[in-house]
Amino acid sequence: MKDLKQELLSMVGDDLAEIEVALKDNLNPYLDLVSDVAKHILFAGGKRLRPLLMVLSARVCGYKGGYDKVFSTIFEYLHAATLLHDDVIDGAQLRRGRPVANSLWKNSSVVLTGDFLLARGLSIAAATKKPSIIKIVAEITESMSQGEIEQLLRKGDVSITEEEYRKVIWRKTAVLFHGACKISARLANSSKREENAISNYGKNLGLAFQMVDDLLDYTLDTKALGKGVGADLKEGKVTLPVIYALKQADSKDRLKMESIIKNKKFSGSNFKLLITLLEKYGGISYTDQCAKDHVKQAKDSLLVFKPSKTRDILEFIADYTLLRKS
Repeated sequence: MKDLKQELLSMVGDDLAEIEVALKDNLNPYLDLVSDVAKHILFAGGKRLRPLLMVLSARVCGYKGGYDKVFSTIFEYLHAATLLHDDVIDGAQLRRGRPVANSLWKNSSVVLTGDFLLARGLSIAAATKKPSIIKIVAEITESMSQGEIEQLLRKGDVSITEEEYRKVIWRKTAVLFHGACKISARLANSSKREENAISNYGKNLGLAFQMVDDLLDYTLDTKALGKGVGADLKEGKVTLPVIYALKQADSKDRLKMESIIKNKKFSGSNFKLLITLLEKYGGISYTDQCAKDHVKQAKDSLLVFKPSKTRDILEFIADYTLLRKS
């Protein structure tokens, strides 16, 4: 995994550096408070995967303009906004290995900064003067909000189905990957065939990314994870490893799992027991296989495009999604 990560970084280093500059240049807050809160989340070690996907997707679709790096900041701003809002709603303590923003500033300041980042993303989209692109960004923002609301309504609900789970992760995560890729094709004025292909790549990559992220909650390495062990479960997020295992478990073990899930102050030993049961009933392996299936679909979508260095990088990113540890 380390070799793949280093190879990827060496291939996209220049793009990442330009994205970083664009993120700073286009923040343009009116108040120092907004800048401080935004920078706390934006420059806390994020992977810049979403803006990078936009830039690479535009390139593989033949984009020749000079607005790609600026436009890519939209997807990091939208992502950062949802993280700020999530941490307030969930009562989280750590994000990317650092104290959450609302532990340093008032909740109201953090929420309003998130609102600013959403608005900033729409302003950057408006500069394209392409109504279809502005519409897609607005739809992404709306869908992400709906996903978070759905997740909030199903908080701690052990009756959630796999179908309902997939609907939530599409709206809260995959829609941003899908949108970043789809808009790239629009910027490049590519064919409908290419737009559908790169959009499908983004959708499947996003679904795989969230499934792997949900698996990472069942690790005992807080340092690698960047947040507390079992944090998602303590916040009431019932994800695919749990959903599948609950469905497969006998009545005795299901009751054990439900008891742990419903107790937000579960002990380390109880969490280890839950992981054992998730492994016993295939929740871990099933989720891993689902993520692999989506990665395969993502890579297959790229076959529409001619072989190139950019296509190779997009394939590597898909492979890395399965191997990442944070």
